[in-house]
Amino acid sequence: MNYQDDIPLAKRIRSIKTFTNKSFLPLGLLLVGFCISLTFLADKSFLRQTKSLDDSINSTETNKNKSLLGHLPYPEALKNELILFSPGIYVHKEIYENFKEMQLMAAQRGVSLQLLSGYRSIDLQRDIFYENKSIRNQTAVERSMVSAPPGYSEHSTGYAIDVGDGNYPDTHFEVEFEQTPAFKWMKRFAPKYHFVLSFPPNNKQGVSYEPWHWRFEGTVNALRKFEAANKITKFK
Repeated sequence: MNYQDDIPLAKRIRSIKTFTNKSFLPLGLLLVGFCISLTFLADKSFLRQTKSLDDSINSTETNKNKSLLGHLPYPEALKNELILFSPGIYVHKEIYENFKEMQLMAAQRGVSLQLLSGYRSIDLQRDIFYENKSIRNQTAVERSMVSAPPGYSEHSTGYAIDVGDGNYPDTHFEVEFEQTPAFKWMKRFAPKYHFVLSFPPNNKQGVSYEPWHWRFEGTVNALRKFEAANKITKFK
């Protein structure tokens, strides 16, 4: 490498004029022009790379709300956002009091409202989606009708729950759950506690009807998580 590469361009120009005689002046000017051209090309290359990076970032931001097999992408809840509801079942801490109160009110009316599932990590969702799919000999598209791909489950947020009727355990995770007192109670009173049925019959996301699957929308943070899903419901 020439020692002059570390010298600012303006000083390099003066240096060439100082150490060359008139006969080498055109050559010196040619070298200066060459250096300036390289600088210009490097700047253009940098701008192109920067634009390419910006486009990539913008593309990623745009894809955040794009669905996969009818399911929308959801972030995984942080550990400090979760609370243990019952053995083995965690939920978002913003859900806890609302569901407890709802469960108590249902019990006072003789309804055994049970929490079957809450938060699921993306790793657990991966096991559910791929391992159960292979057991049932289903394609990914077929499995997506009843189970979200990893990274696309509402359960990952901690705001989604699966409920059942303690007096009718055979209906857990089955469409027949809609015939139980627990579902009928949920359908009537869940909105009071800010719970919404995620996948009603003929939903616009194209996911199979799940009468047991509800999500909480009682805080600003929860509403933000499900904004895209609500837009599909309203406008699609």
